[in-house]
Amino acid sequence: MSDAGEELAAWIDLSLVPGLGSQAFRSLLSAFGLPTQVLAATRSQLGRVVSQALVELILDRSRSPFVEKALQWATQSRHSILTLADSQYPKQLLEIPDPPAILYVSGETGFLSSPGLAIVGSRNATPQGVENARRFARALSDAGLTIISGLALGVDSAAHAGGLEGRGSTIAVLGTGIDIVYPRGNDSLANEISLRGALVSEFPLDTPPKASNFPRRNRLISGLARGCLVVEAAIDSGSLITARLAAEQGRDVFSIPGSIHSPLAKGCHALIKQGAKLVESAQDVLEEFGLKGKSLDKTAPYGEDHLLLEKMGFDSCDIDSLIARSGLTAEVVSAMLLELELDGKIAPLPGGLYQRIR
Repeated sequence: MSDAGEELAAWIDLSLVPGLGSQAFRSLLSAFGLPTQVLAATRSQLGRVVSQALVELILDRSRSPFVEKALQWATQSRHSILTLADSQYPKQLLEIPDPPAILYVSGETGFLSSPGLAIVGSRNATPQGVENARRFARALSDAGLTIISGLALGVDSAAHAGGLEGRGSTIAVLGTGIDIVYPRGNDSLANEISLRGALVSEFPLDTPPKASNFPRRNRLISGLARGCLVVEAAIDSGSLITARLAAEQGRDVFSIPGSIHSPLAKGCHALIKQGAKLVESAQDVLEEFGLKGKSLDKTAPYGEDHLLLEKMGFDSCDIDSLIARSGLTAEVVSAMLLELELDGKIAPLPGGLYQRIR
């Protein structure tokens, strides 16, 4: 194995020591230099830097088969393992308190250092929330930003799709090993991102989806970005963790307001009360970044639509309410709803409700 290969193997080997967090890892690098020198240090030397428990784990370890597996994985096309010592390691992550020592990347590593915006929100988003995420992402991607999210269902998936539709691209930060797609239903999307954007993980290969991994990966979603846009979020949503981390990292925080009656708007409204910038269009984000951009999708206006859309507004409502507001018969309203649904302008919701999405 070449010297470079041995050094990368040492990075991976050291990263696999149980309980060795990013802060302790960096302390060891500061004291000894590269991981090969850390692994060659004596018990007393290591004990001056990290706890005795970690010293024992470092000295008593045997080289994991995961090291060879990771090295083999990295030989494949568009697969990369970036360390803190690599020139391609994204500089914006070096600004956060706990940058990972290693990043596994499937795709184009250059996107990790490009200007980006994190777009996050509910896994159980409304049709309007999904549409907003996709349209904002597409418009911002067209303006040259890389869209960053977490590959979850709902808002995340829509944001990635919109990022791919624009002339920019998208980054998915995983809470699993880079070789595991979660949720499984996003296999096709993940494959498309690896071909045209980048999948990123700090976790070793074969790491399954553990609940504790996802709040941790959120700091990378915000850390890779210049700002974070929350599309829809309940008051206890994990998206608010990402927004909080973004603020702590000195990133801009943006929030799309919603109906005062919607539980999925409560988190967004709370962020606005705390100082997040209220945005109604992609242009609002670009102006905050000092980017003029071109004429962008403002998520409005909607052109000459049916009278029923005007009566529906943007809150969900049932057919009886629409009949009362419009003065039309039940038969006419039902026919209009079907036409609007087929045109993709409204979406049915549970409980016999409908919501405008265009």
